[in-house]
Amino acid sequence: MKNPLENLHQTLGIGLALAVLLYLILHPAAIGDGNFWQFLFRWLHVLAGILWIGLLYYFNFVQMPSMPKIPDEQKPAVSKVIAPNALFWFRWAAAATVLFGLITAHLNGYLGSALSLADGSVRTIGIGMWLALIMAFNVWFVIWPNQQKALGLVQADAPVKAKAARTAMLFSRTNTLLSIPMLYCMVGQQQGLG
Repeated sequence: MKNPLENLHQTLGIGLALAVLLYLILHPAAIGDGNFWQFLFRWLHVLAGILWIGLLYYFNFVQMPSMPKIPDEQKPAVSKVIAPNALFWFRWAAAATVLFGLITAHLNGYLGSALSLADGSVRTIGIGMWLALIMAFNVWFVIWPNQQKALGLVQADAPVKAKAARTAMLFSRTNTLLSIPMLYCMVGQQQGLG
């Protein structure tokens, strides 16, 4: 029998089962009440957000700075295999983070007031939500289309590829910059800094 930790899907399944087991042990009475759905979507929001921002930081702290150090003959391993796979998870994690965040805000009754920035008690989270929406827009409508050109996933000549790579890098760095105040807003709201 193979070790389940050798398979990512089995590892994730066991992690999910362990989380469900902990929930059932620690909060058996909460199943089915309104707080369950608020908890579930907040938890999914956090999981997706960790994947999204983790990959954003991977690109900015690891992959981009390392590429100039990689010999040219080895670069296709990154640009043809690793980067497209990482970008798949990156963009879908961004979409899931936004979706689960909006559902969480709705279930907690502050979606409209947070997005409108009208209510001071949820203005901090509202600013964080807008920063996340800008970041997700950048992922789907700037970074991904430009990365497709830069990585050769769509046809583009060398000057277009170079320009696309620079644009993708600058918007990825913009998202890294925005992630810092966005995360401040998310944590700050939870700490009562509304």
